[in-house]
Amino acid sequence: MSKSLQLLLALVLSAAPSLAGAQTAGPPAGPTVDPGTKLSFGSSVGGATLERTVNYAGPPSNRPDLGSSYFYTTPKHMLITVHVFTGGKRVPSGSSSPIITEQFANELEAIAQEIKGTGFTNLQLPSVPSSCTYGSFTFRCITYSAQTPANTRVYSKLLLTGYQGNFMKIRIDWGQSMQPSAGEADAALQAFVPALLH
Repeated sequence: MSKSLQLLLALVLSAAPSLAGAQTAGPPAGPTVDPGTKLSFGSSVGGATLERTVNYAGPPSNRPDLGSSYFYTTPKHMLITVHVFTGGKRVPSGSSSPIITEQFANELEAIAQEIKGTGFTNLQLPSVPSSCTYGSFTFRCITYSAQTPANTRVYSKLLLTGYQGNFMKIRIDWGQSMQPSAGEADAALQAFVPALLH
């Protein structure tokens, strides 16, 4: 695994709730069905391959409000993370409710803290998020980047919407040294999101 991919994976894992005590597993033998949304997280979704899952709701964490995360890689070595959780709230569907707006602001604040805590610098984060549509689903979204300790840039696109009473946070990460572009990341999401939410 390249150094940039290792750094990118470390950043992705730091963005998920604390893994201390969380139940982790490699790729499941068959599809994994998320209990909150009933979505099937298969071994391959939209051309991306499931690498592992983390269940924060089960023992030993026992934090059902934190839900589960599903980690996928694309053929172009981009990482897609899907985190489904309630945060202890009943989440309305769609991307425009005050609950989504508040959670998105919390996510942006967490990103800034993660960047500081991982040794990354030079966070470039637009001041205003936008809306992104994949298939028939609209998300609150933002693309940002940071500089790694190895002096390369990593990029992420964060999506958030309400789905089946849960927050659905999707993030795609890619590194400058891996050569994918923002357009390729968007194409990966165009294939992945509708396949997941079919």
